[in-house]
Amino acid sequence: MNAPEHALDAKEAHNLLICEHCDTVYRRRMLAPGETARCVRCDAVLERHQRLGVNGLLALVLTAMVVFVQANMWPIVTLGLNGQHVSTTLWGMILMMWNEHSQVVALLAAGTLFFFPLVKMLTLGWILFFARRGERAPGFVGVMTALHYVGPWTMNEVFVLGAMVAIVKAHAYFDVTPDPGIFAYGGLMLLITVFSGVDMRRFWSLAEAPPA
Repeated sequence: MNAPEHALDAKEAHNLLICEHCDTVYRRRMLAPGETARCVRCDAVLERHQRLGVNGLLALVLTAMVVFVQANMWPIVTLGLNGQHVSTTLWGMILMMWNEHSQVVALLAAGTLFFFPLVKMLTLGWILFFARRGERAPGFVGVMTALHYVGPWTMNEVFVLGAMVAIVKAHAYFDVTPDPGIFAYGGLMLLITVFSGVDMRRFWSLAEAPPA
């Protein structure tokens, strides 16, 4: 008799929402498109309706990784002066800054434009790969913690906007041609923006925790 009762308690706990700000407990229900659940006590957002399911999010992550590889392989911009043309990739610019004694800027660029976005996509893909089978990924708690801290450090949108401004201003001195890499980064920026709009708290309820 005890086993069914424990199973029922676990199921009930799975359907509960707890406000992060005032600890008020609510019973979870399905949200309609565009609907947001708010705490009646402190008005904090509890949950938002998510249009993309697990499979859709996983497909989005895989797409972002393909675009990420292209963005780092293709040249970003070509500068022309007196008949000479020079093009470079992201890592070409980072190595150039490193050799010009701007190591701090080079490290920040490498982290925010390459390593942090890569970690975010890999961790998100790891969670979703197991969630689509109704399981929690190995190391779920640690991966979710890493995803929480790494998320704000992905700054591809800042890079794209800064690069576009630099391209416009450089036209006064050089013949500037945007290369495929900058357009790939623009696409990656849009995909990462979609990730930023996903409520990461939902992943805790996508799959059951393994039995102790």
